[in-house]
This record gives sequence, C-alpha cells and structure tokens, in this order.
Amino acid sequence: MSRPRIVIVGAGFAGYRTARTLSRLTRHQADITLLNPTDYFLYLPLLPQVAAGILEPRRVSVSLSGTLPHVRLVLGEADGIDLDGRTVHYTGPEGEEGTLSYDRLVLAAGSVNKLLPIPGVAEHAHGFRGLPEALYLRDHVTRQVELAAAADDRAECAARCTFVVVGAGYTGTEVAAHGAMYTDAQVRKHPMRTGMRPRWMLLDVAPRVMPEMDERLSRTAERVLRQRGVDVRMGTSVKEATHDGVVLTDGTTVDTRTLVWCVGVRPDPLVESLGLPMERGRLLVDPHLQVPGRPELFACGDVAAVPDLNQPGQYTPMTAQHAWRHGKVCAHNVVASFGRGQRRAYRHRDMGFVVDLGGAKAAANPLGVPMSGPAAGAVTRGYHLAAMPGNRVRVAADWLLDAVLPRQAVQLGLVRSWSVPLESSSPEVARVPGRPEGAGMTTTPGTQRSDTGPGGAQAGGTANAGAAKNQSASDPARSRPDSDPARSRPASDPARSRPGGEPARNQPGGEPAKNQPGGEPAKNQPGGEGAERQPGGEPARNQPGGEPARNQPHGERAKKGPSGSPRASGKPRRAVEAAGPRPARGGSGRPGKAPRAAGEGSAGKRPTAPSGPSRSAGPPTDPGPEPPANQPPPGPDIAPGPVKRTDGRAAEGDS
Repeated sequence: MSRPRIVIVGAGFAGYRTARTLSRLTRHQADITLLNPTDYFLYLPLLPQVAAGILEPRRVSVSLSGTLPHVRLVLGEADGIDLDGRTVHYTGPEGEEGTLSYDRLVLAAGSVNKLLPIPGVAEHAHGFRGLPEALYLRDHVTRQVELAAAADDRAECAARCTFVVVGAGYTGTEVAAHGAMYTDAQVRKHPMRTGMRPRWMLLDVAPRVMPEMDERLSRTAERVLRQRGVDVRMGTSVKEATHDGVVLTDGTTVDTRTLVWCVGVRPDPLVESLGLPMERGRLLVDPHLQVPGRPELFACGDVAAVPDLNQPGQYTPMTAQHAWRHGKVCAHNVVASFGRGQRRAYRHRDMGFVVDLGGAKAAANPLGVPMSGPAAGAVTRGYHLAAMPGNRVRVAADWLLDAVLPRQAVQLGLVRSWSVPLESSSPEVARVPGRPEGAGMTTTPGTQRSDTGPGGAQAGGTANAGAAKNQSASDPARSRPDSDPARSRPASDPARSRPGGEPARNQPGGEPAKNQPGGEPAKNQPGGEGAERQPGGEPARNQPGGEPARNQPHGERAKKGPSGSPRASGKPRRAVEAAGPRPARGGSGRPGKAPRAAGEGSAGKRPTAPSGPSRSAGPPTDPGPEPPANQPPPGPDIAPGPVKRTDGRAAEGDS
C-alpha cells in the first residue's frame, strides 16, 4: 500500500501547527508536503517590535526546515486547486510552475490586508502583515525623522514627523505605542531645528481603543498612548489619502508622509476560486474542520469559518490564538480520516489576551484577570516566549540588550515602497524587480499604484510592471542590449515596434505604457520623455528621429562606412548586416556603440535583419535633418552581395 500524501497550503499559525502535529502523529508513515512562499514561520505578535528596532527580523522568523525535519518544504504560492483531480498548482519564487498531488489537503493560507473603498488608500498606504512591511516601516520612519531634523521649513518638518495609523485593534495599538517610543528616542539624540517633536495619530471608527477587549484593558491602553503623546481619535477615520497627507472624516486635513493601514484582515483570495460555500470570504467547515461534501479537504485558520460551539450560530474569530488551536485539531482529524484515532470537534476556552505597549507597559487579562503596568508586561513577554516555537533565547537576549543599550536608528533601504503594496495576495513576500508575473507576490489584477506614496519613496505599479520598476520618469532610461523594440517579432510580421509608422504592439503610442503607474511612460517605451535607444522627445542614440540612426531603415538614406558599404537604406529592401560576430536584428547590441563597418572582422556567420512587408512603397516623405558634416555621403539603395537568408537568422557559409 502506498504512503498517503498530505499537502498543507500555508505555514502560518494554523498550517505550521498542523504540519508539526502531523509529523508527530504519522510517525513518518505519510508523505507530508508544506507549500509556502517563504521558508520560515512568522510570529506575527512580535512584528511591531521589529518595526521599532527592538528585535531583529530573524528573531521572529522560525525556520521551517529546521523545526519540521520530516516535512517536505516546497517554496511557492498556490494559484489553483483541482478538487476533482486532487492536485494543487503553484508558482515558485523564480516563476517556475509545479503541481502537487494529494490524498488529503489542508487549506491554511491565512489572510491579507483588508481594503476599504477609500480614494488613495491603495496607492498611498502600507499594511502591516508581513516581515517586508515591518522592515519598510522601520526604515521609512527613521528616514522621515532624519529628513525632518534637517529641514528648515516648519511645514515640511511637521509633515515628515507626523505618522498616521488607521485601526485601533491589537496591531494598530501596538504599532502606535512602539512607534512613539522609537521616534522620541531619535529626537532626544538629534533634536529638530524647528523645535518640533514627532506626532503619532491613532484613528478608528470604533468608540474606544481595542473594542474587542475588556473595557478596563481598553482604558489602560488608551491612557498609556496618551501619556506618550499619541493623538487618539475615536469615531474618526480616513476619507481620502493623497501624497501629501490625508483628509479625515471630520473634515480635518493632516499633512503627513506616512499612512499605516491596520484596519483588519480578510481571508486569502485563494479559497474564493474553489466554488464552495463561503461565509464572509471564509470557507465553511464543520466543527471537525472538514469541508462538507469533500472528505479529503480540510481548512483551518483565517480561511476557515469554524462554528463556535460555545456560542451557537457564530464562528470563531480570525485570531492567532484560534488558528494555533485549529492546527492541532485539524492534524488529529486528518490522521483519523485514514483510520487512526477518533475525530475531534473544535472547542476552545478563552485564555485571555495580551497587548505589548512597549517598555514595561502592557495590557493583559490572563485567564480573565485584568492586569496593567510592569506585571502585565512581564506576563505578556512570558506568554510570547512560551508560545514561540523557536528562537526563544535569541528573543530574550534582544530584550535584555534593548533594556541596557540604546537602539540603532539606521535605515538600510533594502525594502522600497513599491515592494510592499497594500493590495497584495502575498504580504509576506516583497516584490522583486524582474520577478515573473505570478511568482511570489502578486497584486490585484487591473490595479495600478501611483509612483510615490506618503512614504516619499518610489512606488511601483502592478506586479508585472516589467523593466520600468525602480526607474524615475524624469530620468532617461538606461539603454540596454535587449531594449530594441523590434526584438521578439516574427519575421513575417511587419516591424510594428519600429518608430515612424504604426506604434509598437501593446503600446498606445504617446500614452502611458500599459501596466505602468501614475500615467508616466515606462522605461524604454515610446511616449512622454524619450528613453535612450527609443523614439520620442529627444532623439535617442542609435534610433531614428532628429539625427539619423545607424543601421535603421527609416527615412534617411544609407550612410557608407569606412569600407564603402552601406549601413542603411531609405527605401524598402532586405537589409544585410556586415559579417562579424555581433547580434542580429539591428544595432550592435551594446548601448552607445556604433555597428562595425562592412569588411571588419572575420568571415563566418552573418546575422541578418528580419525581413517583412515594408511600410512604404515610395520614397520617404520626411527625410529628417541634414546629415552631419563629418559623415560620408549616402550610399546606394541596395546592399551589395546576395541575400542568403530572409528569416532573421545567421546563415552558415555566407560571405
């Protein structure tokens, strides 16, 4: 009998606990595969301390392969599930695709940032669900305080040192509390010229801070925040977000460069594609965490709507505490589905909550006993150490060092604004330039982001923005060997991407390039300001328009090289490149380097330009300006010598 195959999608609190428990229960008698975009389990409750510089990023990242030795780890993001074929399709971090077959499938994909239809939020706000977002916020806050300290203008200083946090739940409250301490420590070392101090704002439409907690704990948290100078505004939220600030629902305009979105979370969109019964975006399951009608399918964590047996008619909330317990029960029920043991129904007992407010301050109610002050701080950190599946000693060492040494307020600049868009199906993965579409981080289809957000750093567009990432529209794009627009075109197709006629395929011709944010033209694309080796605006090097381009058949007659052979023609013809080892299809393949004249180099393979229908049957209508005085006169219209190949590839034996 073959070994059962168990696939777990997601390594959050629910997925990690399921994998660890299954590894122990099956005793190596099953093939357990864990599919996750990263190779670590992220302990989310300590993420605000990473943003505040208390903990290093690796302290809250627990290695999956190191703590799950008998579980196969597959790096990738699930993008399709075939329930009838019992397969999971995924895309790897480098764009590779794969398929996993299963006998039992556990969906624990987690959650993503919750979005609201507020103008400008998707373009100018940043969430707080993953390690890249925490690292970006740490660098961004540090940079804004440093820029504010060097500014002479009071208005600019006030805008840069104002930080707005939307959402007064657990995450938003901790971010504001730790952030205020972090910026105050920076200002004490380097006071601002204008004498101003950092200002933190905490907004929420709820009537009080952390409404899901006991009212006494809520008052404790709000008192600590106000003592640290945090502007707490309940019953108020953001009406509109812009690059320079936000407009609140009460009509107030706040100038800021920082907008942190901690409103809440929503289930991962993966489960929506299954076509199964849902409950507010979550997959409906029975008390045994099994999908009705699908005995091989289980779901737990934030993607599962688990009935709350203690409160009939309700479902367990989307918290880390419930997800951690879901994983254990789910693992037992998966093993029971193979005939080993009995199924368990999920029942929970409220163990209380803890909120770390920084320093010795905290709010906690362990086992229903409300606590505050240093005692609550000790209980909170003790709970986190006990709940973490690894790195306990390192976390405790960082806490000790933070108590006796000042924090290092430096910005590394490793995570840019466009790397952590708010609309992302994978907030745990930062976007990387050149990553294929669908690999790792993806954004909502059809959504475009502005080039700059409140953080002041450049923001990117969608995940498939191509080479335009990391390039400002005000600077000319750097020419690259692969920037020739005529490449990747079939030989029988007209040269659509050549300038002077029909605009390039998939480009509107003068309008902003597709998949580029902010209405600005993409790098190496026509329209707007001209990029090197591309038409538009200022003539680009090695391209027609203005000064005649070399080796391009556009309007201007061919110019002879030192050997007398023509370089280009002004009438339709089959172009023949000079012999020598250089790239075909026009140009030398190196930016700014003119093609070699005919007769240079040794005989051998001769690359030829792709043939195809010409654009015009007559003489050019716009020959352009006169050629420079130091250039030879135009040559004949027809290139000398026979044409051996017409398909754009080098021919063997041509001379």
